[in-house]
Formats: sequence, structure tokens, C-alpha cells
Amino acid sequence: MQTYDLIVIGAGPVGENVADRAAQGGLAVVVVESELVGGECSYWACIPSKALLRAPAAIRSAQDVDGARQAVTGPVDAAGVFRRRDRLTHDWADDGDVEWLRSAGIDLVRGHGRLTGIREVTVTPTAGAAVTLRARHAVAVCTGTTASIPDIPGLRDAQPWTSREATSARAVPDALAVIGGGTVACEMATAYAALGSRVTMVVRSSLLGRAEPFARDAVRDGLVRAGVQIRSGEAIDVQRRPDGSVVLALDDGDSVHASEVLVATGRAPRTEDVGLQAVGLPTGWLHVDDTMLVNGTTWLYGVGDVNHRALLTHEGKYQARAAGDVIAARAAGAMVDDAPWGRHVATADHAAVPEVTFTDPEVASVGLTAAAAEAAGHDVRVVDIDLAGISGSATHADNYTGRARAVIDRGRGVLLGATFVGRDVAEMLQAATIAVVGEVPLKRLWHAVPAFPTIGEVWLRWLEAYGRDSA
Repeated sequence: MQTYDLIVIGAGPVGENVADRAAQGGLAVVVVESELVGGECSYWACIPSKALLRAPAAIRSAQDVDGARQAVTGPVDAAGVFRRRDRLTHDWADDGDVEWLRSAGIDLVRGHGRLTGIREVTVTPTAGAAVTLRARHAVAVCTGTTASIPDIPGLRDAQPWTSREATSARAVPDALAVIGGGTVACEMATAYAALGSRVTMVVRSSLLGRAEPFARDAVRDGLVRAGVQIRSGEAIDVQRRPDGSVVLALDDGDSVHASEVLVATGRAPRTEDVGLQAVGLPTGWLHVDDTMLVNGTTWLYGVGDVNHRALLTHEGKYQARAAGDVIAARAAGAMVDDAPWGRHVATADHAAVPEVTFTDPEVASVGLTAAAAEAAGHDVRVVDIDLAGISGSATHADNYTGRARAVIDRGRGVLLGATFVGRDVAEMLQAATIAVVGEVPLKRLWHAVPAFPTIGEVWLRWLEAYGRDSA
């Protein structure tokens, strides 16, 4: 039996950050990982998906600038896209991350970790004897999520793609059917349509259901322009034929034929085999307070996607910084800063989460939508600006289209949320995130002068429109 101050189960970006912050706080830390150090984001999600999307986006940008479009002489080279993706995922080798753990003074035990008692984790390696670890202070479960497979007859037997297969594929399918309409579905439909696949989406409700309605409409229009067929309804049966093709029977009596089917209908917590029942907890999402401490415990933390607060890598890393610091503080008997916006809490999870969907156009948002703000009881003023009318947009692209929405609390004169839709708007999001988190008064934002000519002048247009309407 080996003893540490903190045991972290899961070595993705979340687990790495919990471990790092706790180690910097003076704790002895071990990380348990059953797959690759670096986790889902590094090898099967954020990094490879954006690698698949980047080359098509660069070509579209060049094609919309006279003088550059003449240099674009061919379609996206799928082989080159896959090569670049492989470089960015280090060919699915985690040597670099393992070396980083070593340099940070964090031990690594490879194998499947399960809770077998209070502050006790038993690790079963792929080969060799099991190892039991004891924690003096805390255990952090950072195991993330896995793709949900809906209970559609024949679907599992058809061996569908999930996000993992879509981001690690070695070839472009002639035809791809996508079940779902969320971020993964829209991004992978965008990527594979650009790589040459005939893509059909089967969407039960609206695309990007949590987004502002105008953002959903823009993404739908962009997918249609890219040649994606969007079918409203549900698949009621899926069959893999002897020739390898897949047939989806739809609830309207029609069918979709494809080479592969991608299921992107949501995520489930990876807690089925973490041993929660051994410590008196039900299997499922881990319910936590703002320090990521699991409700009803004094030693168990659930950090990242596994707590269902915000299923985004950057938000999980934010939670991890708070959790690692608070574990170290509690272990040392130091003061815990758990007031809203304190060092040891993840307050932003509640109403200041930034998110980008890398479709064409991109959708970047932070904070509350107009509907969510009204439902929360705020006195809301919505200001919409056509990004095409901004000088920076005209210099950025010849046919720039886009829209930006500010959701303002009239009573306090602060920004509650913002949504940008357009090419390359992802890089504009951090300014809005700072304004929302900092609750910067609009009257002070008048003095934050945007450079000319940039698309960032939308801030001036928002303030002008708000001031004019409020006069």
C-alpha cells in the first residue's frame, strides 16, 4: 500500500491541473490513468477535431479575399489534414505528458482506478498485480464522460462512430450520417463535408439548442451551403449491411444510406466503474459544491465533466485550479476562500461560461442568452449589431456576414451575456468574458476604445445603440 496526500483518478487536462495545483501547494500527489495521459481532449476531442476543421476554415477565409482566392487552386487535401491532426495528437503517444508529470513531481500509476474505501483507491493494471493507494487528505475523480449511445434498434450492432472514431479516422467516408444536432454533430458535419463526404444530419429538435436562435439559424444555413442535408426527426432503426454500408430508417418512413454513422447525442459520466457504491454514493453524475467537493463527503472531489456543471475542457481546467488549490489549503489548515468569485470556487460555472462552436460561421458565446436572462428575472435589454456593417469586417473578408448580440442588465448597467456569429469570432470572446465576469459597468466600457479597423468595433456599436435607446 502506497500513501499520498492526494489521489487523482484520470489524467486528462482536468486531472493534470488538479494534481499540478495541489503539488504546487506542497502535497504529495499521484495520478491514476487507464488510457493516455492527456485525456480525451488531447487525443479524441478538442485538439484533433479543431485540426480537422482548421484547413477547410483557412481555405474559406482565403476564398473570401480578392487576391488570395486566386491562389487557392484545389480542394482540401484530406491526407494533409489527417497528417497535421496526427502531429497535433503526437500520433496518440503520451510521452510528452508523462514527462510533464515527472517534471512537476507528480507520480503516475497506470491502470483502472476504483474507490475501494474512504480515501482508498485500488488500481488494476493491464498486467501485473493490483496496487492499493491511500490518501491522507483527498481523492479527486476526474474521469470525464463518454459518448451516449441512444437505445435505437440495431444501432450498437452497426458499430457506429462516436466522437472518438470521428476525430481519429484514417479515411473520409463517401457518405456520413450524423445522429444529433449539438456541438460535436455540427462540427463533425462541417469537417467531413469539407473533406468530401456527403453528410446527412438527423436532428430530433433544433441545432445547438442552447444557443441564441439567430446563431442556430446561421449554423443551419452554413451547413446547408456546405452541402449537408439536414433531416428533422429521429432514426428508429439502424442496420449495417453485409457490404459495410449503413441504413437508417427514419420516423417519417424515409431512410438514409451512408458509409458510416456518427452518434453525437450527448455524453454520460464515466463513473460506472469508479467504485462510488463502495463509499455509499450512487453511480452517475457527481454532485458537488463550488469547491468541487462531492456533496455529503469531506474528502471526495468531482472535477470537470463528471460533475455535469459545464462539459467543456476550459471550464474543467478552471474547476481544477480551484479544486487543487482548495485541497492544498484544507490539507494545510489554511483559510479557504469560498465566497463567490473566491480563489477556491468555480463561480463562473453558473452564469459566465464561454463556449465556441467551430462551424462555418463560428459561434462564440459567454454568459446568459436573452431567454435565460429573462427567465432568471433580470431586466433585460438586447442589442443586436450586424457585423457586416463594421469596417473591420470589410477588411477581413469581401463578403463578411455575421451578427453580435449583447444581453444587458438594465438595472445594473452591466453585460450579462454576449453571442458572436461570424468568421473568426472565437478570438473576440475573451473580451466579452472579462466584461461579464468582471461586471464592468457599461459607462466604464465607453472608455475601452476599440482599435480601427477591427471587428472589435462591435463594442462601440453596442454601446452607441444601448445609449441611444436608453436616452
